[in-house]
Amino acid sequence: MRLAAVQMTSTDDVAANLAAAETLLDEAAAAGAQLAALPENFAYLRREGVRAPCAQGLDGEIVGFLREAARRHAFWLLGGSFPEDAGDGRVFNTSVLLSPEGAIEAVYRKIHLFDVDLRAQGGAEFRESAAIAPGQEVVVAKTPFGGLGLSVCYDVRFPELYRAQSERGVRFLAVPAAFAVETGRDHWEVLLRARAIENQAFVVAPAQCGRHSPERASYGRSLIVDPWGLVLARAPDRPCTIVAECDLDAQDRLRASLPALAHRRL
Repeated sequence: MRLAAVQMTSTDDVAANLAAAETLLDEAAAAGAQLAALPENFAYLRREGVRAPCAQGLDGEIVGFLREAARRHAFWLLGGSFPEDAGDGRVFNTSVLLSPEGAIEAVYRKIHLFDVDLRAQGGAEFRESAAIAPGQEVVVAKTPFGGLGLSVCYDVRFPELYRAQSERGVRFLAVPAAFAVETGRDHWEVLLRARAIENQAFVVAPAQCGRHSPERASYGRSLIVDPWGLVLARAPDRPCTIVAECDLDAQDRLRASLPALAHRRL
């Protein structure tokens, strides 16, 4: 199964972001991807402290763009996340999975919100909960390739979420992100490889990279990781598309020879 992760440097210009995503998805399709994944906030990356003026529903422009892209390329498409109107002045940070026919197959709203102060590490203070409402539901989507567990960015620090997904039969874990530079340097790859090893699952982590505004930058280094924890593909420090072959038979052999998931006692 051929998997693609798209890395972007999104801003608060929705039209420009969608145009950039379209170009990178074209590259994924040309590389033969059967599933392509966009990063967190691919369509709109707000400045810290600014609410999302483009908040919309699942019937809005952003999901419409995803539907059309999935149909045009006839592949599964994960819209990393976009600002979905929560109806109370806040938004959900929402990830949407589209089928090759453009149908919405799964919707996940980010559960864990990034309320942290990185000023001591040379970064900024973030308060996602001021503008974003937390989701409540663990989501595993059904695909022809197996279960796909949906999550977003900061979720990766909470292994219990992925264990709950593993209990529902995942083969793949999706972690679209806009990881802070200060934490990304030391934590990004370690966390992703740990989630892959713990759950014997492929991890696709499409990321934001570079500087989005004078106040905000993202670490980048999008990854595709195999169930042994080996990095199959890693993005350079620029917008791009990375692709990897995922050997599902090898995953089955690993799970049979090292049945850690079946050995759990707690």
